[in-house]
Amino acid sequence: MISALNGQIGLAYAFVEREIALSKRYWAWEIVWLVYGIVTSLSVAYIGLAAPAISGGQVDEAAVSHFVLYLLVGTIAWRFLGIIFENIGEVIAWERWEGTIEYTFMSPVPRLTHLLGMCGATLVRSVTFSIAILAAVALFVPVDLSKANALSAVVLLAVGALAFIGLGIASASFPLMWTEKGLQMAYIVQAVVLLVSGVYYPVEVLPGWMQLLATISPATYVIRGMRAALMDGADLATLWPEIWPALIVGVLSIPLGLRLFIAVERYAKRTGRLKRSG
Repeated sequence: MISALNGQIGLAYAFVEREIALSKRYWAWEIVWLVYGIVTSLSVAYIGLAAPAISGGQVDEAAVSHFVLYLLVGTIAWRFLGIIFENIGEVIAWERWEGTIEYTFMSPVPRLTHLLGMCGATLVRSVTFSIAILAAVALFVPVDLSKANALSAVVLLAVGALAFIGLGIASASFPLMWTEKGLQMAYIVQAVVLLVSGVYYPVEVLPGWMQLLATISPATYVIRGMRAALMDGADLATLWPEIWPALIVGVLSIPLGLRLFIAVERYAKRTGRLKRSG
């Protein structure tokens, strides 16, 4: 049993190595997306710094600094979660672009092993990008993290990663069902989650029906908890009301997303939708 488990871990790691090789092959695109993440984060930070000029009023420096940090925490936390969602949601699209979808999906590799390997590679990429973006932004914008509780922030990101892995696996089934428009549907899901999760503003400013959607978005709890952890130094006990809803979404969404993906994969194979183009 142990040898079988080691074999599956080895197979999963093979997908991690493949993704690393693809990143090296398309290194210029990796730089593009890294620069994009840095520039968008800086743009949001400068919006915060420009608040006094935009409002036409007198805003003290402490309030501006608090506002900038509020925006940056939401932006970088969303970038971390968004990369996880996008990379897993694009699993099918990448296989088609590389012309390997038939080989991957007809190979004797359990789908769970395949997806776990892809998730591992995605987490490595998300962490790397998030650290690089935060470091780059700190060079341009003063960020006060003296009150930050690093342990709480790491736990929240881990819980959020679980939830978004499940959502990403479920969304990855769209391109299997609809070869031409499936990936766009996954992006629509991501856009709706961005809108209702309070990335740049408190969810309380949203219309009532959007606030209802916010309660089922794991990003709402992760981002709100991240702000409390990094801006106020909140500990895990204080953040538990934010942790457990996102944790439940993660625990439920991963097996449900996996079952949906496997069911759609069988349908795609039966109807001949595993093809390289179209």
